[in-house]
Amino acid sequence: MSHASPTPHPPAAEFGAGAQGTLYIVSAPSGAGKTSLVRALLQRNADIGVSVSHTTRAMRPGEQDGVNYHFVSQPEFEAMVERGEFFEHAWVFDRHYGTSRVEVEKRLAVGEDVILEIDWQGAQQVRAQAPDAESIFILPPSRAALQERLSGRGTDDDTIIARRMRDAVSEMSHYDEYEHVIINDNFEHALNEFECIVHARRSRLDKMQARHAALLESLLNDVD
Repeated sequence: MSHASPTPHPPAAEFGAGAQGTLYIVSAPSGAGKTSLVRALLQRNADIGVSVSHTTRAMRPGEQDGVNYHFVSQPEFEAMVERGEFFEHAWVFDRHYGTSRVEVEKRLAVGEDVILEIDWQGAQQVRAQAPDAESIFILPPSRAALQERLSGRGTDDDTIIARRMRDAVSEMSHYDEYEHVIINDNFEHALNEFECIVHARRSRLDKMQARHAALLESLLNDVD
């Protein structure tokens, strides 16, 4: 995966302010269970969703535009890059993939929390533009457990598994760049920790003042 630097633009200082939603950056090595945890979190929590990436690859059978990806042409993608519309974008297997800053900002503006499932390189780019984002890294309970998960059904040879392990270790070496770390040993416990991070952010003073302004005013008004 080759990440390209986004076109410079002012930092998104408005993120996390007032009634805005919160941006969550979630990273993990392959095999750590990130996708399963995010899916379970979405099922248990309202007003939170996952960002849908843009790509120049062809749509596959069963996929839907705007659901699996936003499918765009190469010229259209390049024009978006020139306009600075991506948080981050990468060249993967001869195709472009990118996280739309414009799309995410729209969702945050209406109070929706948004999750970006990206690797450490993309996370660095997003943090530079949205410093108020919450960043979470998910780790496996051990290297042995990770290798077992990466081995899958036993159909891949040792060379492929070894490459996957090297990639996973490289990704994990950046865990200390994140604000929160979750070790996915017991799935339900890991999910509860993930959910606690979301609820704690939603109970911050600025969020509560924006969401419950009328209640707070009524509680503090003098009673005749």
